[in-house]
Parts: sequence; C-alpha cells; structure tokens
Amino acid sequence: MTSINTPIRVDTLRFATAGSVDDGKSTLVGRLLHDSKSVLTDQLEAVERASASRGQDAPDLALLTDGLRAEREQGITIDVAYRYFATARRRFILADTPGHVQYTRNMVTGASTADLAVVLVDARNGVIEQTRRHAAVAALLRVPHVVLAVNKMDLVDYDEATFERIVEDFAGHAAESGLPGFTPVPVSALRGDNVVERSAHMDWYTGPALLEHLETVPVASDESAAPARFPVQYVIRHGEVRHYAGQLVSGTLRVGDRVTVHPSGETSAIAGIDVLGREADIARAPQSLTLRLADQRDVSRGDMITAGPHAPALTQDVRAAVCHLADRALRVGDRVLVKHTTRTVKAVVEDLGGAVELTANDLGRIVLRTAGPLALDDYAEVRRTGAFILVDPADGATLTAGMADLSA
Repeated sequence: MTSINTPIRVDTLRFATAGSVDDGKSTLVGRLLHDSKSVLTDQLEAVERASASRGQDAPDLALLTDGLRAEREQGITIDVAYRYFATARRRFILADTPGHVQYTRNMVTGASTADLAVVLVDARNGVIEQTRRHAAVAALLRVPHVVLAVNKMDLVDYDEATFERIVEDFAGHAAESGLPGFTPVPVSALRGDNVVERSAHMDWYTGPALLEHLETVPVASDESAAPARFPVQYVIRHGEVRHYAGQLVSGTLRVGDRVTVHPSGETSAIAGIDVLGREADIARAPQSLTLRLADQRDVSRGDMITAGPHAPALTQDVRAAVCHLADRALRVGDRVLVKHTTRTVKAVVEDLGGAVELTANDLGRIVLRTAGPLALDDYAEVRRTGAFILVDPADGATLTAGMADLSA
C-alpha cells in the first residue's frame, strides 16, 4: 500500500479587509503589498503610469488592488479582489472587499472563509455606522481574529488620545455585536507607518506592525482538527463495490473508523480510502477522496458520512443568521431551495426574526422548515457544515447566505 498519509501542509492565512468609503483601505492593501516586496515590476510600472495620467506626483498604491478598469477609472472599489502573496514566515490569501453599504453581500463573500478580518477606520472620523456594520458581519461570520486598523494617523498628528478614543468606541460596538476581541493597530497607509515596519512617529505604540501581526497570529481554522464531515458528491459503482466520492470538508478519517450515514442513521466502518487514485490509511480535510464501506449501505449524493462522538444535528427546523444577497426581497411564506454541502432540499420561510422582508445586503435571522432533514453543525463550531444558501427554485438564483445557529 502506498502511503500518502501526510499531505503537504503550508501555513496560510486567509484574511479580508473592510473599510468605509475613503478610509484608505485600498491604499493600505497596496502599501502592504508594496512594502513587503510582493509587487512585480510591471505591476508597479502600470500603477505609476495610471497615477501619472491622473495628475498624481507619486504612485497611487491603491491602484494595486483596484484591479478592474472601471474601478481604476472611478477611483472606487466595487468588487472582491483576491490577492496572493507571501513572506518568509507565511503565505497569504487576501480578499479586498468593498466598503459601500450596498456591497455588504460582497464583504460576506470575501470574509466567509477568512481567518482574520482587518476593519479600517479613518482616524479623523472614528467609528461610523459602516464600521459597526463591518464588526457585525465579522461577528456573524465567526471570523476568529479581527484587527482594527486606525488609518490616516498622520492627519491627526499621530495623536495617541485620538487612537485610544476610537479603540474604546469600537470596543463597545464589538461587544454588542458579539466579537470576542480585536487587535488595534494605528497606521498611516499613505506614509507606511506600522504597515510593514513599525513607525518612528508613534513611539507610544508598543504593539506589532500590521504585517508582523498577520505573520504571527495563530491560524485557528485547522479543518482537520474539527469533527469528521464527508458530504457525498458522487457514488461510483464497480460491480458490487460502491465508492463514495467527495471532499472531506472537516476532520480526519482513517481506515477502520466507525462511521454514520446521515440522514438514514445507518452505521458501518471504513474499508478503504483512495486519495489521488492511490490507497491511503488516513485522510485529512480538505482532501478530496473516495471511501469504501465495509457493508452495503444505501448511500447517495447529498448524504453525509461522519465519524466520532460529535454528530451533527439532524433537523428540519433550521434557525440561522443570514445575509440577503439578491435584489429580490425574501418574505415569510416564500418557498425556496436550501443547498447545504451536496444536499438540496425544498423549504418554506417561516420567520424572519420579526421583519416583514429582507432586501439586498440586509443582515437578519431566519427560521426555515425543510421538506427533508439536514445534517447541520452550528456555524460557530464547523463553518463548512454550518453554512448554507437559499436558492430561488424558479430560476436557480442565489438568494441568501445562512449560518446555522443551533443554540437559538
């Protein structure tokens, strides 16, 4: 048997940025990429040309992340821009999300898989309504780490009292939103203070620069350490033998493990695991694989195979926090499809937390009654199997992103 039991594991931090209009978010990200030597020469030359064409004396580093032509021309960010870079200590996947309130759904998309969120605040304006909304989204998505980057400190003379006042204000709203904590960092993206290198202008600040924090913050989203969850995507038949194919979205599975199939509740043991076409003794999330069970069981696409003592909740009454994504409103009584991992079931919207309807970018709570049971985890415990989307059964359009709350 060929052993591929230990997949190559690279320390990667997924993080998202969020800030209100003109808080300097794109400049901060551009500075981070530029000062960490993560910008190619031709990219920098393109930014210099674009900056010159707009009459600017120095390169506008915001253009490094405002990747769409329309965004460059208008000087705004309207879409999620993903960037990949690395330092000697860690690799990074950056989701630069829009700051406008009408693009809250884009922030939800960018932050849904993030280990960390950087929330930007203009030191001159302090915490505003959109800042509070960003904190609420980070709390809703259970982002493990949050950084409050107080930007444009150069425009308030690097004043410590201003920084402390903003931190205190944000702390109150963070507690109301349910954020467990946050790390405040005073920065000037334009000048480079505390972005990659610590600032000489703020000797009163003794914490790390932003990049130093990003390089050292613990990556808590170790998918292989969570309960084992294997949604079945395909059933492959070889004569009398069935192979169940899919992605192990969390946890670890080993040959010989006792497993349960949901929603039937049937049990068996793992007789074999194949990864990349070769037999393996063990598989860890997020590997794609096929399983063979020791017994003939009625397993089909949409079923979930689990192992270990922490079983998902099998329920037809779904309570969740949601962000509505579609332009068409969601109302009580609407009939929808719920897509949860590889399973799709019909459902009816029974309650919207007292609201009449949810419109695009609204955050709220929902109660659904599904036609068939779903094997759900609390989103706070297992993000992949605690998340779902609502789909319009008429045209297949995505309506709403949901995060299951089994304690509600």
